[in-house]
Amino acid sequence: MTTGYSTDKEVKVLIAPDSFKGSLTAKQVADAVEAGVLKAAPNAKCVKVPMADGGEGTVQSLVDATNGTFITVKVTGPLGTPVDATYGLLGDGKTAVIEMAAASGMQFVDDQTKNPFIATTRGTGELIVNALDHGVSDIIVGLGGSATNDGGSGMARALGARFLDGQGNPLEEGGLALKDLANIDISDLHPRLDGVSIILASDVTNPLTGPTGASAVFGPQKGATPEMVKQLDASLKHYAKLIDHQLGRDVADIPGAGAAGGLGAGFLAFTDSRMRSGVETVVEATGLKSKARGIDYCFTGEGGIDFQTQYGKTPMGTAQAVKEVAPNAKVIALAGNVGDGIETLYGLGIDAIFGVLSGVCTLPEAIREETAKKNISRTAENVMRLLS
Repeated sequence: MTTGYSTDKEVKVLIAPDSFKGSLTAKQVADAVEAGVLKAAPNAKCVKVPMADGGEGTVQSLVDATNGTFITVKVTGPLGTPVDATYGLLGDGKTAVIEMAAASGMQFVDDQTKNPFIATTRGTGELIVNALDHGVSDIIVGLGGSATNDGGSGMARALGARFLDGQGNPLEEGGLALKDLANIDISDLHPRLDGVSIILASDVTNPLTGPTGASAVFGPQKGATPEMVKQLDASLKHYAKLIDHQLGRDVADIPGAGAAGGLGAGFLAFTDSRMRSGVETVVEATGLKSKARGIDYCFTGEGGIDFQTQYGKTPMGTAQAVKEVAPNAKVIALAGNVGDGIETLYGLGIDAIFGVLSGVCTLPEAIREETAKKNISRTAENVMRLLS
């Protein structure tokens, strides 16, 4: 009896998964898939590209995919207290990747302390400043997971902007104080902002204000009562009006301006930045398409796959990128949980979907690191045996 891949043909396999959140990083998933593939096809040529969609895990994935480095900085947390935040410097040495939640996220507040009236994005701006001081020419910012609703005003303060009331006094931090904004002074913005490209990685399309804006949609999860939502929305409307009148940038209704408590609007107002799909940003930063040319198979996946995967999630973005350059390659998605509506994915670039669990078990058992690695590796091996 023979085992493994029996032909002499070198099989080219691209392995480009997202993390299995709460269990394995994207790199760990890729390593487990590779182990299974090589067990079934020892002569396969595997290329691993850890992926993400712009949300949690994007810094880790891009640093892993480009052999970059991590930089940890003490910055201002959302409630004004110092916190340690980490961002990535990619392998090219010129691109920084920042998750705003690392400095201004919900993990720094709890049910007793969260307060969108005063929460600030200053720490995110301080990460931007640190990246600028490292001489980067490009910055990728993942928007999401924020504890803030300040329209990015805290971020702008860290970059040198000043927000003044009618008497010329600096405003307090946070979204509520913007109701008293009378003048925006950008004369001291960080000089290295000129010429630096900032990509805002987000799949959120909410505008800054209104019934689908930052305050109304995301405010309640940050602790805003209905009355607080009204006050915050009014403050952000006033803020957007002054940005338009004084800076000449109309950011109120731009899709994505409401991301991360309006941080999207803040970046669009005070920096040279543009919105882009999270997974598209990662595809470009990792050079995924060039690595996919000439492949026979692609393994992708994430912790859960269902009908929502088609809306900008990593497996779908990966599949579509691969099919552009290798239309005959088969794309196989692995998942810890396979939900409803996956049949919609088969016509969009994914050829097959496999759940990796070996049997009935509890969630803590399923996400245990060694168990997850074993399940993923075994599933990849079995799929590869079928393909071979």
